[in-house]
Amino acid sequence: MPQAIPFLPDTAPFSSEQRAWLNGFFAGLFSRANAPVAASASERKSLQPLTILFGSQTGTSEGLAKRAAKEAGKRGFAPTVVDMAQTDAAKLASEKNILVITSTYGDGEPPDNAKPLWDALAKDTAPALSGLRFSVCALGDTNYAQFCRCGQDFDTRLEKRGATRIADRADCDLEYEEKFTRWLDASLNALGSRVAASTSEPSPAASTSASDDLHDEARYSKKKPYASLLLTSRNLNASGSAKSVHHIEFDLADSGLTYEAGDALGVIPHNCPEHVADVLTALGLDGEEAVPGADGSLISLRQALTTIYDLGKPSPDLLAAIGKKSPVAAGASEPSTTTGEPSPPAAPHHVIDALHAYPDTKFTPVEFVSLLKKIQPRLYSISSGPKAHPGQVHLTVGAVRYDLHGRTRKGVASTFLADRAKPGETRVGVFVHSNKAFRPPANPDTPMIMVGPGTGIAPFRAFLEERMAGGTKGKNWLFFGDQKASTDFLYREQLEELQKAGCLHRLDTAFSRDQPEKIYVQSRMLEAAAELFAWLEAGAHFYVCGDASRMAKDVDAALHKVVETAGQKTPEEAAAYVQNLKSTKRYARDVY
Repeated sequence: MPQAIPFLPDTAPFSSEQRAWLNGFFAGLFSRANAPVAASASERKSLQPLTILFGSQTGTSEGLAKRAAKEAGKRGFAPTVVDMAQTDAAKLASEKNILVITSTYGDGEPPDNAKPLWDALAKDTAPALSGLRFSVCALGDTNYAQFCRCGQDFDTRLEKRGATRIADRADCDLEYEEKFTRWLDASLNALGSRVAASTSEPSPAASTSASDDLHDEARYSKKKPYASLLLTSRNLNASGSAKSVHHIEFDLADSGLTYEAGDALGVIPHNCPEHVADVLTALGLDGEEAVPGADGSLISLRQALTTIYDLGKPSPDLLAAIGKKSPVAAGASEPSTTTGEPSPPAAPHHVIDALHAYPDTKFTPVEFVSLLKKIQPRLYSISSGPKAHPGQVHLTVGAVRYDLHGRTRKGVASTFLADRAKPGETRVGVFVHSNKAFRPPANPDTPMIMVGPGTGIAPFRAFLEERMAGGTKGKNWLFFGDQKASTDFLYREQLEELQKAGCLHRLDTAFSRDQPEKIYVQSRMLEAAAELFAWLEAGAHFYVCGDASRMAKDVDAALHKVVETAGQKTPEEAAAYVQNLKSTKRYARDVY
């Protein structure tokens, strides 16, 4: 296993700028020290400075930035890894070479740590960047309409301000390894890499996954998940609820896996057997046909569709193949202006929809699976404190079920855990995904304000359990909401016990359907504006977990209003106050 690149912890007694500079220095020094031949003094003096900016909501982009730094250090660069929250447009104007690695979340939005820079570059007053050379790696998920939007916008905005693009942007889907490696190689070569990348196999830095970089000593990762025994899958909702939220427990006792409150657990799900059967029927196949498995060995088509391939949103390759094969699709599509071939049909919701829309399209089993994406792990916020539950990890999972176009739809991972995986029998592939941006305060005496409606309560159960187990004195305030108190008050008994024990100092609830008018967590925040602002003035950290598209935006707007009214500030002053909370890492969000 390659040695881990050294990085200062966030708790090191340095400013953000100092920590970023030292991390870059260590990356370059480490890489040169581990090269086959030691660098001469003249070589060390001529190392090219390279800034690697990351925009990250859950840590993946940060992990890739560290990988890029490790590789750059081997190729004649002195890399500096910088959190986008710790730079601005003016600082960017003084740079010469940068690589940008950023994810997208919500409705095409930048990660929280990237938004100030993202906004600044869009302004007409942004400084010229004519001396800057850059390239962008955008991370996203093709299941979302605004795929890689944040990285695309950074790419456009940097060019508009006069910067020179030295390598094409890479738009990476969930399976990003190959594209990321090619992008990094092309970018470093364009910047004057001194060591040519191997054409036969990737370098050690390029062959490790982002999860490996965040857990270099871990035995298990995204590429090699731990087969954990499911211990518990229990519905938390009472009879009559419109929801189905399950408390999930996994056994980690023999895994060596460790986690911290705020981390996520990656879960490798299996497809619903009924869904697989529908696809096989649409294909006119019985499922016993042989196709290559994950390791190249032959397995049945049914097993492959159950355990390996994504049957959700069709891949562009599958749609393109349908466009070429199906007379119906070809007749309904305009010819491509570049290839003359029929354009693929509009993207259906699931693979089965595409097969039903064009039933005349025929595939061989091997051809069909070659056109599918792989099942990707789902990340769930961990809802257990490691001190409170040694050898276990807990999740709080809302089962997704709905009807669309006359068909029942199921969330792949959520219904796998809620319905199909059997406690005490089923082993599920899992790995820990570190989220350093979402942690309880390092000082246990610091107050916490937590806003987590619905399954957003998950990480805050972990936060509270850790504080309870550690006997910390910091005050804790939780805002929780859902539909009805009688059926949807998740973890009610435990929260009441935490109140009695003096760990949970204040609990504000908002059950939207228990009265004629809808009441939400942001409503409770505004009602408690004076005390909430007093907690912030006393140094409290503010956390939000849950839906990004609506709830998190409404809570953010409410926070601004709280600061404006209770703090007697103008809207501009309130915005600056909230931005300072973010910049000082006192405002963190785990949103999806």
